[in-house]
Amino acid sequence: MVTPIPLVYRLFFLYIEPLSALAGAYYAAFQPQNYLNDLSFGLPYTHSPNPTQTSMALLQLANLYLLFALNEHFVLSSTSSIRTWRRLLIGLLVADFGHLATMAPVGWEVFWRFWDWNAMMWGSVGFVYLGASMRTCFLLGVGLGRTEDEKKE
Repeated sequence: MVTPIPLVYRLFFLYIEPLSALAGAYYAAFQPQNYLNDLSFGLPYTHSPNPTQTSMALLQLANLYLLFALNEHFVLSSTSSIRTWRRLLIGLLVADFGHLATMAPVGWEVFWRFWDWNAMMWGSVGFVYLGASMRTCFLLGVGLGRTEDEKKE
């Protein structure tokens, strides 16, 4: 008997997180100046307008956020296989750590001074903490019963 994916995981990974990634894509692509200003965590950002290369990099970032949202939603919504979910979520967990590492240049305080976070920091650090925590719980089997996938392994 295959254990269905618990509701909390389906809500988060199929809807909440992909919608958040779409919001990030919109912000990076269509409000690049605000995106960069809010990402600075107190460091001055003085480039206005953005250099062409910065604009290109932000559009590429927006494209990757879009890819993230579509892959997560479409792949995970197409299966109830725990094995498939785990494999995709392992890749996304690696990406969580990579995303957090990109925040280090503004200073290590960005990782723990949540009282100083603006909306961008809540998305770029706090929400990534939540996503990584949800992935870790899923990968550890929290809330999952033993499945046919696991019995075959």
